[in-house]
Amino acid sequence: MKKKKFSVGLLFVYLVLVIWALTTIYPLIWVVMNSFKDKKQIVSNSFSFPVGALFTLDNYEKAINKFSIFTAYRNSLLISCTVAAVVILFAGLASYALVRYKFKGSGLMNSLVIAAMMFPVFATIIPVFRMESSWHIVNTNNLWLALLSCALPQIAGNLAFAIVVLSGYIKGLPVELEEAAYMEGCNAYQIFFKVIMPLTKPSFATVGIFSFLWSYNDLFTQTFFLRFPAHWAITRLLNEISGRQGTDYGLMAAAVSLIVVPLIIVYVCLQKYIIKGMTAGAIKG
Repeated sequence: MKKKKFSVGLLFVYLVLVIWALTTIYPLIWVVMNSFKDKKQIVSNSFSFPVGALFTLDNYEKAINKFSIFTAYRNSLLISCTVAAVVILFAGLASYALVRYKFKGSGLMNSLVIAAMMFPVFATIIPVFRMESSWHIVNTNNLWLALLSCALPQIAGNLAFAIVVLSGYIKGLPVELEEAAYMEGCNAYQIFFKVIMPLTKPSFATVGIFSFLWSYNDLFTQTFFLRFPAHWAITRLLNEISGRQGTDYGLMAAAVSLIVVPLIIVYVCLQKYIIKGMTAGAIKG
C-alpha cells in the first residue's frame, strides 16, 4: 500500500477542514457547557467551564419536572420510527417495481417521482390538513390519531427522495440473482425481501436514517397537527419552551442539549451506513 506524500497543499486542506469542524462543533459544546450553569452566570461567564460554583443541575431538573419532556420523547419516537419503517417498506417496493418491471406508464411514474421532490411541504399543507380533517383525525383528543395525522404527511414527503435513492442502488444489482431465485420458486415478494433487501442494506439504512431525522426535526408539520400539550413531539415542545422561557438561557440550553445530543450520538454511530448508502447508490445508479 502506497503512503501518501506530504505536501503543503494537503496540509492546507486539512487545516481548512479542522477550522471548519471547530466552527461547527463549538456552538454545540457551548450550549452543553451553559446548560450546567445558572442563567445569571451564563450572561457573565458564558465561555467559562461549568466547574465548582458554576456547576448546577437545576436547569435539567426544571426541564424534566416542569415540562413533559419524556412524553414528548415518546411521541417523537413513535412518529419518527413509524415514518422510517413505512417509508422503507413502501419506497423499497415502489423502487423495485419501477426498476425491474416495464409497464404502461412506468416512464410517467418515474417522472412524477422526480417532480414530487420539487414541491415544498408549505405548498401542500393546507389541502392535506383539510383532507385529514374530513377523516376526523385532526384536533382530536385521541393520542394515536393525532400522531397518525402528523406521520402521514411526513411519510408522503419522504417517499420521493427514498425512491430515487433506492432506485439508483437497485439498478446496479445483477438481474441474474433474481432470476436464480425465481427459478427456485420464489415469487416477486420473496425475491424482494430475501434477495433485494439484504443486498441493499446500506441504502435502506440511509433512507431510514434520513426519514427518521427529518421527521424528528419537522417542527412545521408538528405545529399544524399536534395541537394539545399531551400530543407534542420534542421539537414542538422546544418551540413552546422558547416562546415561554426565552429569557431563561440555562433552561433553553438544557432543553436543546436533551433534544440535540441524542441525535448527534445516533448520527455518529450510524454515519458509516449513511455514507456507504449514498455513495453506493450514486455510483451504481
